[in-house]
Amino acid sequence: MSLGYAEKLSYVEDVGQVGMTEHFDMPQVLQEKIERLAMLVQKSKHLVVFTGAGISTSCGIPDFRGPKGIWTLQREGKALPEASLPFHRAMPSLTHMALVELERAGILKFVISQNVDGLHLRSGIPREKLAELHGNSFLETCPSCGVEYLRDFEVETIGLKETSRRCSDENCRARLKDTVLDWEDALPSKEMDLAEKHCRMADVVLCLGTSLQITPACNLPLKSLRGGGKIVIVNLQKTPKDKKANLVIHGLVDKVISGVMDFLNLQIPPFVRIDHVQIILTQPLSLDKKNVNWSLRITSVHGQKAPLPFIKSIEISFLDNQGYKSAILQKEPFQLKRRTLQGKSFDMVLKINFIDSCGCPSTEIVVPLNLKVPEDNLQLDKDAILQKLRHTAVQESCCGQNAIVERNVILAPKTEVIAHAIVTNVVRYRMTAEALQAGSLGNAVKRRKESVNGFETSRKRSKVHRNKSRFQKLNGWWLGEKNL
Repeated sequence: MSLGYAEKLSYVEDVGQVGMTEHFDMPQVLQEKIERLAMLVQKSKHLVVFTGAGISTSCGIPDFRGPKGIWTLQREGKALPEASLPFHRAMPSLTHMALVELERAGILKFVISQNVDGLHLRSGIPREKLAELHGNSFLETCPSCGVEYLRDFEVETIGLKETSRRCSDENCRARLKDTVLDWEDALPSKEMDLAEKHCRMADVVLCLGTSLQITPACNLPLKSLRGGGKIVIVNLQKTPKDKKANLVIHGLVDKVISGVMDFLNLQIPPFVRIDHVQIILTQPLSLDKKNVNWSLRITSVHGQKAPLPFIKSIEISFLDNQGYKSAILQKEPFQLKRRTLQGKSFDMVLKINFIDSCGCPSTEIVVPLNLKVPEDNLQLDKDAILQKLRHTAVQESCCGQNAIVERNVILAPKTEVIAHAIVTNVVRYRMTAEALQAGSLGNAVKRRKESVNGFETSRKRSKVHRNKSRFQKLNGWWLGEKNL
């Protein structure tokens, strides 16, 4: 007889000889433990959260040692799970956003992550309050000046190697490096030092969705014990550190954290994803100065050769029936060249069509074309504009809003470079009876397949590291044993 989650008492799911066993606390016990955790969180002076792959499973990212984990399925000779959406479109889980609210409320002091999915940073956790021990697939860093660059696409290398981009500081221009560790790489001292410092200061270390089996990271929570700190572990599998913990909760991470937030009367904020495009309009005069040989390029703000992974195609039309032929740009580079009589001005409409994993099908941007290119750069309050976009998207419960966040002018030839911010997803978080019955928590994102297999693939490993790297390319997701 199959059991729904609410009917499971002291339920243990045996996943086979080589799999790991999942344990579920009885509902009454689980509720009591959630309340105990909430009280610990409420009274804490220095709360540190230590996260593993288990907090991202509801985002569509597989874990490793669970019954449907990567290693479990491999050992059983079963097919590996398909990614439900491209890695670069993964959205933060309910737990990710709850941690954001706890940080904003002044309760959460620091987050230590073993994941490379970048979801903590994307969710809104301040960089200075986050240690990503194994790197971030979407982050590049300058080895010379230390500047970090968060991308909307997966960086093409791993193993702290040089990428194809350079530091944007004109006084530096050093080649950037990826931040994701390979097999032989030591944990970054800067991240580890911060993690150790905060664990020693912590009166509560909350471990979420980690099997606590990979050293040396798994020993970080123990450093709180010397100062009288408490350790709480929330995980479906037993861990080697359970005996050291003051409280062990066997339950879905999202369900546990949702209960804590309810107890503390804190709302889990929605997640608003904002992506950026750069529109480059160049308007040089012809040799006879009778025409304008203009060109339009739609590129990434991360560089003209960087990908725009969230855009499927761009339809270009012209207002007021100017007689210009419409165009459809179906692949990168998105570029259109035309000739116009000098003195003519008109508006172009760019309909940007998004890939299926975005929350709406498209947005429209009007681009005016005239010879009166302003000579001054447009100074805008970018943070205020982005905040307004987020507020509007939440209030209207929809996406597609866009706004100019930056404009630069090049005088020879006359060129405008305009950066637009676009709301591409709005995610609200809530518990549903259906989610509980299924034994998982979604984040209200409709999952649609990007291709026949539901994912995009990319190549990162060199042949030299193919057999010895811990990181495995699975259907477009970067997954590593270090993420446990």
